[in-house]
Formats: sequence, C-alpha cells, structure tokens
Amino acid sequence: MTTGQITQPPDRSEEKSVLHFRVLGPLALEADGGDDFRCGPKIARLLSLLLVRANRIVDVGTLMEELWDGDPPATGLKTVRTHVYHLRGALERVCGAAAARRVLLTRGSGYLLELAPDELDLFAFEQLVGQAQVLWTEGRHDEVVDRANRALALWRGPVLTDVRPGRILTGHVSQVQETYTRARELRVEASLRLGRHHEVLPELRDLVSEYPLHEGFHAQLVDALHRSGRRGEALSAFRAARDTMHDQLGLDPSEELCRLQRAILAGARAGS
Repeated sequence: MTTGQITQPPDRSEEKSVLHFRVLGPLALEADGGDDFRCGPKIARLLSLLLVRANRIVDVGTLMEELWDGDPPATGLKTVRTHVYHLRGALERVCGAAAARRVLLTRGSGYLLELAPDELDLFAFEQLVGQAQVLWTEGRHDEVVDRANRALALWRGPVLTDVRPGRILTGHVSQVQETYTRARELRVEASLRLGRHHEVLPELRDLVSEYPLHEGFHAQLVDALHRSGRRGEALSAFRAARDTMHDQLGLDPSEELCRLQRAILAGARAGS
C-alpha cells in the first residue's frame, strides 16, 4: 500500500437484508435483529394494505380509496406517491436501500410488496392453518393440534391493532380474524377427538365468552363438560346457550345442543 493512501470504509448500508414483517398484532418490521421501524398513520395504513395483499399489485385507486375512505382529495394521486416515497425511505433506514428496492416495487399504476415466505408472519400463519384443515379431513388429529398450535403461537394480538384501517383494510383484517377463529376451532375439535375434554375446557370457556353467538362453541363446551363428568355444569352451559340464542337471535337451540341435553339427562336417569 502506498504510504499515506486513504482508504474508505466499506459501505455496509446495502447489507441489511434480513427482514420480517409482522401484522398478527401491532404492525412491526424486524431487520437484522433490530425493530426500530416507525412511520406516520397514513403510511402505516398504506403499508398494512400492501402487506395483507403481499405479492399482489395494489393499484393507486385502491390505495386512495383506503387512505381517504372513498373520498380522496384532488391531490390524492400525488399524495399517494409521496407516501410511497416516505415509506421507501423508512424501509431503507431499517433494512437498507437494497432490501427496500427489492421488496417495494412500482408496477404500472400500482405498487407491490414482494416478500419471501419467511418475510411475513401472515404467510406462515395461513399456511399452517391450511395444513391443519387438510389434516382434519384426513383424520390426523394429533397433527391438526400441532399445526394449529404453531399457527396460534404467531398471534400477538388483534391484527394490525395499532393501525386505524379504512374500508378495504377492515375487510382484510376481518378475514384474518376469521382464520384465527378457525385455527382455534380446529385445535379444539381435534383435541376433543383425541379425548382431551378436560384440557380444552378453559379455551372453550374463553371461546364461548368471545363468540357468544357461535352455537358450535356452546355445543363443544356442553359436550366437553359432560364427558369430563361435570354433568351439572354441562346442563348449566346448555341453559346459558339456550338463553343466549333466544335473547340475542330469537332462536331455539339447535338439534345438536338438544341432543346433547337429552344425552346428559338420560345419563343422569341411568345413574340415579
């Protein structure tokens, strides 16, 4: 090396490339072990919509509808482009310019977040719940519980809990929430088939409390209590379900609930 030659330190801004977006709870981005992603409310809503539609182009019109609830200002198009510019800058600060250019793309009249399967928690969640549903149809109940447990372990709270959604994002959030409910449903159903009636009682009580009009959860709670030898509690759970259905929906209990009640009463008479 020539004496006195000045060397520049290597530019490591392009090396931040390991990233993981999270939407199953508060919006978050982790990159190379860090978690310092911050953006304003409009940019957070824009990013959230791109995330729940990851690997699909979202046109500018859809983004404007989401950001202004169907009533965008005359400067809407320009403002969306400005938001995307700032989003790109926020991504660059966390994961580096190369990664930001790789994941946030302009495509025609829209934008695209192009993510690998391990870069978004929603991908893994939906894949695991899908596997659990297939395994359920095949009667592989131990594996259903495993997949459902792994999916639910990714859940950190209500979807995008710190983002105020517009009309379009609200629909996507509802769909993910339904998938979450289905994962819990599958775990309970498979556990009951495996004879784990006592183990699932706490979760069933929670589910009945969270979804009081979901008659299937009421029926599962009644059945699990009965099979756990808690006949009186099972009858109380039946009466609570019957009253809820009548008071809230004006409906009589389903045939399944009535069948469970008859089975409980028949068992009580046989044991007396």
